[in-house]
Amino acid sequence: MCPTHAFHEAALPLFPGDEDEAMPVPVAGRLPSYIADHRKRLRTRFSDGGAAAMPDYELLELLLFRTIPRQDVKPLARRLIDRFGDLNRVVTAAPARLIEVEGVGEAVVQDLKILEAVAQRMARARVMHQPVLSSWAALLDYCHTAMAHRETEQFRILFLDRKNVLIADEEQARGTVDHVPVYPREVVKRALELNASALILVHNHPSGDPTPSEADMTMTALVQEAAATLGITLHDHLVIGKGRELSFRAQGYL
Repeated sequence: MCPTHAFHEAALPLFPGDEDEAMPVPVAGRLPSYIADHRKRLRTRFSDGGAAAMPDYELLELLLFRTIPRQDVKPLARRLIDRFGDLNRVVTAAPARLIEVEGVGEAVVQDLKILEAVAQRMARARVMHQPVLSSWAALLDYCHTAMAHRETEQFRILFLDRKNVLIADEEQARGTVDHVPVYPREVVKRALELNASALILVHNHPSGDPTPSEADMTMTALVQEAAATLGITLHDHLVIGKGRELSFRAQGYL
């Protein structure tokens, strides 16, 4: 590429203090032509064909272009995918684990966490204030987006009104890699505060296997008993694994 037509990277770092993630500009204000051309080709492919035909590491490169404007980010994208397995696991990885990867600094971590928050917010918007039965697939998508790749257990409660419309979605507790404390009295108390008529319990298994434990079965029975005493229905308990979920209702446990 002729220097007079060199591609200029207009974007600047989104956050100050990311100098540790960027190499010095080789020519004042310009990227080397091989990096600029590569970025231009990826952007064109995305604009022309969308994301479907692009591997995870290339989509990750597109994101990192803005976070790290003065460096070839392809090696970093590949390192992240190699470490965590796929784009979803990169975006949802814990900051402490991300920062262990060579080339990752605070700006990269923060941009990945922003992307994770946006994805969860969009998935949540598809199910909030919607009848659960008519948006069940979207509800499962949201649960997987929010919980499937977490490294510790999380317990959420979905609160429904008399028409089975989702009126609230709240995280009730966080735990360890294989246990999360749940108190049936607190679950029912919160349902009364929200004037909810029904509940769906959701928690994840970081192991990836959604098979419920004996503790899961016992806790579900206690919540169902406490809720029924006050006229509140427990519709289901979903256990979210990595790639599939288990429904207590579908399995005949409720």
